[in-house]
Amino acid sequence: MKPAVHPDYHPVVFQDATTGQTFLTRSTVTSDRTVDWPTPAGPRSYPLIIVEISSASHPFWTGTSRIVDAAGQVEKFRRRYGHRQI
Repeated sequence: MKPAVHPDYHPVVFQDATTGQTFLTRSTVTSDRTVDWPTPAGPRSYPLIIVEISSASHPFWTGTSRIVDAAGQVEKFRRRYGHRQI
């Protein structure tokens, strides 16, 4: 790679805000917050990025996704408020 052309690609720790699960990966994103991550050579300090949703909390990956029955919702609305004629 040519020097001074590409962004700095370095190890970063991402933490899920909902579950608290953390994972180490490489990214170009930076942060002022740091976290100590255990390595075989001892703990190292890496930038910490807090994310709202990751595979640890996303409904598709956790298996908690629901299929909404649109027809059932319409019927529920009509039962609750009736069918008005204009």
